[in-house]
Amino acid sequence: MTNFTTIFFDLDDTLYPRDSGLWDAIGDRIDEFIHLRLHIPREDIPELRHKLFEQYGTTMRGLAAIYGVDQQEYMDFVHDLPLRDFITPNPSIREMLKKIPLQKVIFTNADSHHARRVLEVLNLLDLFGSIIDINDIDPYCKPMPGAYPLALKKSGEVDPGRCIMIDDRVSNLVTASQMGMYTIWIGREELPADVHTMIENIDGLGKILDTLNICTV
Repeated sequence: MTNFTTIFFDLDDTLYPRDSGLWDAIGDRIDEFIHLRLHIPREDIPELRHKLFEQYGTTMRGLAAIYGVDQQEYMDFVHDLPLRDFITPNPSIREMLKKIPLQKVIFTNADSHHARRVLEVLNLLDLFGSIIDINDIDPYCKPMPGAYPLALKKSGEVDPGRCIMIDDRVSNLVTASQMGMYTIWIGREELPADVHTMIENIDGLGKILDTLNICTV
């Protein structure tokens, strides 16, 4: 029998294909927000975003700390996209997720409104017991170590060793692994040393869980 009780799922570029174009579109909206709201020349924005991400974990947290940007205003703007132009439901993924006999939780650096919209389009909203968003882990964000105990507490889980975390960002998984979680990377390159295993897309999750004696068939 498995000792796992909870799976934390990242949202963007994890529950839908990374080549959907949605994350690129969100990135374009981030650039547009910075240009319109802060009047920063477009050519300076990539370097600024990189610095904010490295220092604060997310562009949003950096903009709020340095420029006093309202975080909800930012979220509403950058996620204002026609999601169905980018992502569509996948019935086989829904069936696979339905068969996982563990608590399933969304753990995202986005806000819950965006998460619900994405899950509704993917026809997966009803399969997740809760959504842990950027507001729930304030003042932290993934991959900051302070974010993870808050996520555990909100999920009702007390032991990270009973948790699995799935994410497309290695840095988020490294922190989870250091805390004792089992980590699964959505990636296509060489498996990083600090991550347990990898799959190219979420539809490969069932086979990984079967190796952990978590029945999905």
